Amino acid sequence: MPMHDWSRVSPGVYHNFYYRWVAWIIDRLNAGLLPTGMLAMAEQIIGGPEPDVVTLQENDITFSADGGNTIIEAPPRPKTEFVIPMETERYALKANHIVVRHSLGKVVAVVELVSPGNKNSRHAIRSFVEKAVDLLYDNINLLIIDPFPPGVRDPEGIHKAIWDEIADEPFRLPEDRKLTLAAYQAAPIKTAYVEPYAEGAIIPDMPLFLRDLVL
Repeated sequence: MPMHDWSRVSPGVYHNFYYRWVAWIIDRLNAGLLPTGMLAMAEQIIGGPEPDVVTLQENDITFSADGGNTIIEAPPRPKTEFVIPMETERYALKANHIVVRHSLGKVVAVVELVSPGNKNSRHAIRSFVEKAVDLLYDNINLLIIDPFPPGVRDPEGIHKAIWDEIADEPFRLPEDRKLTLAAYQAAPIKTAYVEPYAEGAIIPDMPLFLRDLVL
């Protein structure tokens, strides 16, 4: 499919497309692309026990003097003159990874669709990069789809920001192709396969590595 200019729409509009794209990719992977014994799922958190970010953002909890707690529909508003909602961050918290698991439950690969909230602050892009690097050093293969052009925090795209944490190698996006697809093979040697592409162009095929296998 051709890639639209998603920087021209609101985070909510992109997020609606994002969820449909995640579901489509999962359906395609589970419709025979994955080897027997592997399953693709949408997950928000990978690893050990962590708070459910969706549940935490939907309700606030206040604790009463007697030790009980009450769930309230809307939190009390602080008395302030300016309220600046971080809409992109709110949608980034809702974002799902596409996780490919072996039948034994072990994660073997992750597909990440970049959202505006992953780039809207130094903290956000640092967290995204650190998460990607941690996956690779845990020997989990990674495929990143970034439909947004470089910004002040990733002047050469999301791949360069990630790869600088692994190897100090020169990399520049072509002037006519500023969007990034990057497939990472975690083992036996960490290797990046980068495909720059442009708005309006058909998205090229990319590999998804599963240990020593590739789709």
